[in-house]
Amino acid sequence: MIEFAQNLSRLGDENAFAVLARAAELVAEGRDVINLGIGQPDFPTPPHIVDAAVKALRDGHHGYTPAVGIPPLREAVAADIHRRLGVEVNPDRIVVMPGGKPTMFFAILMFAEPGAEIICPDPGFPIYRSVIDYSEATAVPLPMNEDNDFAFRADDLLGRITPATRLIILNSPANPTGGVTPGVEIDKLVKGLERWPGVAILSDEIYGQMIYDGQEHKSLLTYEALRDRVILLDGWSKTYAMTGWRLGYGVWPAGLVDHVRRLAVNSHSCVNAPAQFAGIAALEGPQDCVTEMVSAFDERRAFVARRLNEVDGIRCVVPGGAFYAFPNVTGTGWDERTLASALLEEAGVATIAGTDFGGHGAGFIRLSCANSLDNIAAAIDRMESYLGKHEPRHTG
Repeated sequence: MIEFAQNLSRLGDENAFAVLARAAELVAEGRDVINLGIGQPDFPTPPHIVDAAVKALRDGHHGYTPAVGIPPLREAVAADIHRRLGVEVNPDRIVVMPGGKPTMFFAILMFAEPGAEIICPDPGFPIYRSVIDYSEATAVPLPMNEDNDFAFRADDLLGRITPATRLIILNSPANPTGGVTPGVEIDKLVKGLERWPGVAILSDEIYGQMIYDGQEHKSLLTYEALRDRVILLDGWSKTYAMTGWRLGYGVWPAGLVDHVRRLAVNSHSCVNAPAQFAGIAALEGPQDCVTEMVSAFDERRAFVARRLNEVDGIRCVVPGGAFYAFPNVTGTGWDERTLASALLEEAGVATIAGTDFGGHGAGFIRLSCANSLDNIAAAIDRMESYLGKHEPRHTG
């Protein structure tokens, strides 16, 4: 019998993909399933972006590219950051990746080792905790509480820092909750981090352009005091409906870029060439596609929260960003995992259990607003009808 490294047993998963696969199986069997599980825009990639990739292929861009990304794309990213955030970034600090996950994977591996502590949101994107556990560092959960609209409190975060803390992972607007941390808390955090100059920050801002109700997205990249220890994670997947293109980037402190480059060379070599030309077209082309998508998500997330709050036993904070709702289902009498499974298998509605995002997700489920308003309305009607006809059940 072959033997494999034991660290593989510590590597977690992202259950949204398992739910996506199961929903596809049910559809193949002839079942009607409304998918509110996967975090993927339901819009097509805008045509001018697709055309740019096709042109790149026809122009002969078929080979390897620099491990950190082609210079025109890195320059376009720097220009976009300046346009949106008002921050001058040297393109040499930008590393293009095949999606957002490699940036978080590399950032965690850079700072993680036995004895090191990494603070991460809980509930939060499950890959944070998965890679921390894999690395044998210690994950320190930062609770994202319903009573604070799923934003973090700076004092709470600062109180979790110890001499063993190497990295803090932040995500605002947040997956899975839609929480947005107010600027006043960001300011307080930055001030408090002056006492901890050796702590790095990974700021996952992949949903940074999806903000509602006049709230402000305050990027950690805008703080000069943190410029030499903030890693910004962003990309094209959510903003431009390009999930399958696998295109993201990180803005790294100058002293870490060559380490990232070597990790890239050792893992994926480079990002495919036509996707990078598509990325340039996305950033430099018309932005009305972004405005239209965000407007649709805004309408949907407000509807989802309003409609869920009408269902007996469910309450839902109105999400301030991203395209998720994270309703509390404890009042139904069901536990979140059993309910999510029953809704998929018996009611034809795909959702994700809150505990797939961490222990503090107990009692919640995640719904994606990346579906049509009609489908969302029908899905919540199915949920309400199902809950009204079935007694609560519990796993285990």
